[in-house]
Amino acid sequence: MMTPAVLSLLALLLVIVLSMTARCHIGVLALGLAWPLAVWGAEWKPDQVIGLFPSGLFLTLTGVTLLFGLAQENGTLGSVTRMATRWTHGRSELLPWMFFFLAGAVSSLGPGTIAATALVAPLAMSTASSAGIRPFLMALMVGNGANAGNLSPLSAVGLIVRSLMEQAGLPGHEAAVFLANFTAHFSVSVAAYFLMGGYRIHRRLEEKTESEVHLDVKQRITLAVLCLWAVGVLFGKFPPGLSSLAAVAVLFLLRSGEEGPVFRSVPWSVILMVCGVSTLVGILEKTGGMGLFTSLLAGMTSPGWVNGTMAFVTGLISTYSSTSGVVYPAFLPTVPGLVERLGGGNPLEIALSINVGAALVDVSPLSTVGALCMAALPPGQDGQKLFRQLLIWGFSMVVVGALFCQFGIRYFVR
Repeated sequence: MMTPAVLSLLALLLVIVLSMTARCHIGVLALGLAWPLAVWGAEWKPDQVIGLFPSGLFLTLTGVTLLFGLAQENGTLGSVTRMATRWTHGRSELLPWMFFFLAGAVSSLGPGTIAATALVAPLAMSTASSAGIRPFLMALMVGNGANAGNLSPLSAVGLIVRSLMEQAGLPGHEAAVFLANFTAHFSVSVAAYFLMGGYRIHRRLEEKTESEVHLDVKQRITLAVLCLWAVGVLFGKFPPGLSSLAAVAVLFLLRSGEEGPVFRSVPWSVILMVCGVSTLVGILEKTGGMGLFTSLLAGMTSPGWVNGTMAFVTGLISTYSSTSGVVYPAFLPTVPGLVERLGGGNPLEIALSINVGAALVDVSPLSTVGALCMAALPPGQDGQKLFRQLLIWGFSMVVVGALFCQFGIRYFVR
């Protein structure tokens, strides 16, 4: 029988499948399905559907991405990135790690994985070519570094995960979320570095002009405001969204950025995707479809293997789909019901497994991160070879992520 619960579950499954197979904006699709599903299928009023739109999350993501869009548009992040290349003093064997931590730092401070990769990858891949470093190794270090910082309490995706975990009854675990994700990506990067002989690279590079890069007045003001905002959020308990919008207003008043380019830099498509899927999941919860979804997941595993299973399932879906826009909004809300139906399992461990399993595969060339590394490959390099290498690595991370979460995720839970 096509009850509202069944219809809402079918709608979510359709969104997940199409996110992996079709070129269609999933956020618009989710919102387009939410209206007839709720109004005609569940006999709701349109205002009830609008009430489920995550306005708080939308405000937070808009504010944070505006702030770091301004920092990127006025050259602050780019200048800091170029200045950071001095840290290795020309020692090429240290370059992969320098770019790993640089991408991680940029990602963790707000922009997230995609913006950090777009910023760091061109410099990293061109440097790899001149330093005799394998493009595959450098792509993995940049991609994993950006992903390692992606779930910090300040990053856009970290804020998404925090909001979803709070809705699932798991507030206040920002440190565990960040450390579990960072450790997983750092571990696979260590393995890649040694497997590909990164420690054997000893070509000495000439010092370049990056040492002469200086921040102008606008960039110094921007960097100061960013630091104050970060301190306020981390230690002053400032609301990230509202405080970031206040910071943007200050920077506009001080003429540190142009409004047009800054607003164009905001990833509105990603924000709409996250909010659209979250709205559909809200309808799923209200109509009882979430119970059916968690029952479906519970039938695939047992309490003893739930961490690895959830990491495997979300990793496999994330290989083709959006991690932050589809996987996290669809799966994190299932955690409480999944534990109840299984009759066991640690909710926080399961949530961390979803986070790590979905993110670890994102260096695949089918993902935006992997594609950005491919696009940054200098002319004359073998792009097809790098595509195959990243694709194999990405799929292997489905299994690696499942093993890591099954046997190691418990150490991040207190």
